[in-house]
Amino acid sequence: MTSPIRILGIDPGLRRTGWGLITAQGTKLTYGDCGVVTSDGDLPLALRLRELFEGISRIVEAVRPHEVAVEETFVNKDAQATLKLGHARAMALVVPALAGLPVFEYAPNLIKKTVAGSGHAEKVQIQAMVRFLLPKAEFRVADAADALAIAITHASHRDAHALRQAHLPGGKRRSLTGQAAAGQGLEGKGFSAAAAARIEAALAKQG
Repeated sequence: MTSPIRILGIDPGLRRTGWGLITAQGTKLTYGDCGVVTSDGDLPLALRLRELFEGISRIVEAVRPHEVAVEETFVNKDAQATLKLGHARAMALVVPALAGLPVFEYAPNLIKKTVAGSGHAEKVQIQAMVRFLLPKAEFRVADAADALAIAITHASHRDAHALRQAHLPGGKRRSLTGQAAAGQGLEGKGFSAAAAARIEAALAKQG
């Protein structure tokens, strides 16, 4: 029987950053906890980012995940909003990285497709499927439900990451970034080149 793995999903947002913890053991998923980290909209950007950094740090310390999954930035027509989301996302990436945790990134469409079966699923569909997959889940805001969906997505794809590494020649582990450059489709599976580099570094620490 495989060991239980605690997965923390993070849905970045400057006003509200959602987080959700699940435990994956084989194909079984168990709800742990969820909530949001907020920042004061009346504060300067730097102080709002500090609030997010400190809030996410408290969550990581409290729930002690084994792995962390973060949603990639969704680029929209509002450049200013996209930039602010990028700042919040940086906090979601750097906190677990500083804690020495492996961080995985997933595109919004992949999350929707994994959880609801469609890359264009509406939020209400995502929430319904999260409740179906995690019957004990209790969330009051969409941000927390989205974070749980991100954690579920990682639980569904983490075996593929491990299998890919297991089939590499011993002592000659290939660079994930190199695989992406060679057209192996990592980005299509939720990876960016930067994410691949982070995963490789985390695996190197573990191995």
